[in-house]
Amino acid sequence: MSNPLVKSFMDIRRNEWPLALSMFGYFFLVITSFWILKPIKKSLFLQYYDASGLDLWTWHLGAAQAELLAKVMNMIVAFVAVVVFTWLVRKFRRQQLTYIFTIFFMVAYVLYSLVISKQGDLIVWSFYLFGDLYSTLMVATFFAFLNDSVSSQAAKRLYGLIGLGGVTGGVFGTMFVRIWIKTLSIPAWLWICFGIAAVIALLAWVAGSMVDRIRDDEPVKPAPKPMKTTPEKDGNPAFEGALLVFKNSYLLAIVGIVGLYEIVSTLMDFQFSATIVHYLDGEAIGQQFSTVFLITNITSMVVQLFLTSFIMTRLGLTTALLALPFAVILGSFGFLAFPVLWVGSFLNTADNGFSYSINQSAKETLYVPTTRDEKYKAKAFIDMFVQRFAKALAVGISLIVTTVFTSFESLRWLSLVTLAVAALWVFIAFYAGKRFKNLSGEMHQ
Repeated sequence: MSNPLVKSFMDIRRNEWPLALSMFGYFFLVITSFWILKPIKKSLFLQYYDASGLDLWTWHLGAAQAELLAKVMNMIVAFVAVVVFTWLVRKFRRQQLTYIFTIFFMVAYVLYSLVISKQGDLIVWSFYLFGDLYSTLMVATFFAFLNDSVSSQAAKRLYGLIGLGGVTGGVFGTMFVRIWIKTLSIPAWLWICFGIAAVIALLAWVAGSMVDRIRDDEPVKPAPKPMKTTPEKDGNPAFEGALLVFKNSYLLAIVGIVGLYEIVSTLMDFQFSATIVHYLDGEAIGQQFSTVFLITNITSMVVQLFLTSFIMTRLGLTTALLALPFAVILGSFGFLAFPVLWVGSFLNTADNGFSYSINQSAKETLYVPTTRDEKYKAKAFIDMFVQRFAKALAVGISLIVTTVFTSFESLRWLSLVTLAVAALWVFIAFYAGKRFKNLSGEMHQ
């Protein structure tokens, strides 16, 4: 594409298109499944506890508070996922990991399709945790595959289009659910996800066959060697990724970005869920979720299509990393002033509209100049355990605030916490962007 305007949005070389399109399709389907599972597991959980709440010893929790406890449980599940993922990457990589996890989820879809209609505490809780496990493993597996397949130069060209696959999958998934949520049963949705998983495995095979030829053809500038943090031999899979992270200030900066985002996102999601449960009842809850998720994903698609590649190639990675915290600041100020239904719903759009688009592409690009062990093991620790641990911290804050301030109107004050965290996030993003420029050997950012 010789047109400079077109290049600012999509500058992909001819030999890169097969890999880019196959990874576009892979990510599209992963996120489509995620957005099919998310409103189903979320509405199933909230509707189940909306009527009577959850009694935990002498503590009575509302539906939104019960969901916060589920997020804490996700941290335990994520720790197990880190151990399993780290153990597997010693023997498998790229498309091989995709095969393993898609088979696991296909088996789970079949099992849940048989029991999901028999709602009870065990089914509702396990399905909620299963939905989060899907995003934890499949998104981490996808980006580990992608980051291990391209150079720093190629990442800036390709990640805009490939990331667009994810946000387009989000739009398609939410729109599909919005239209058919009243018609299809939950078992039917699970069988749809089963078919999608089979296609994901096929696309991973296609992408894997393209990687070596793309890397052979890619002219790479000499770059400073990354800090040597790879252990000489494999250690305990429960701690191997953590050791890599704590030895490297650059990886710690990524931890800061990921962790602070998860704290902010969890607080905003709690405000979002509590707002909808406060103003709506019954089936209207699920409809509002699906409507907001659709608006959010359309926003994400527009940002990814028109802003991500332009900002990353023209304004630099640091600018791209700052887009989400500034959107969070805007949304939090809005809810602090006006805690009503659609302002509370906008919190989801301010968060995920930028998180699933420009922030995800920018954050994943940070891993490209790291070592193979850092791409797989350290990244797994960050994306799985650090994310869930940060969510657990946010859960604690939310529970304390909602215990002290029992009225819905008091939830606006959580926005003061998100504003303070977002300010720290901005400083860390500046540091990470500067280190990326040094590690990748770039002369301009």
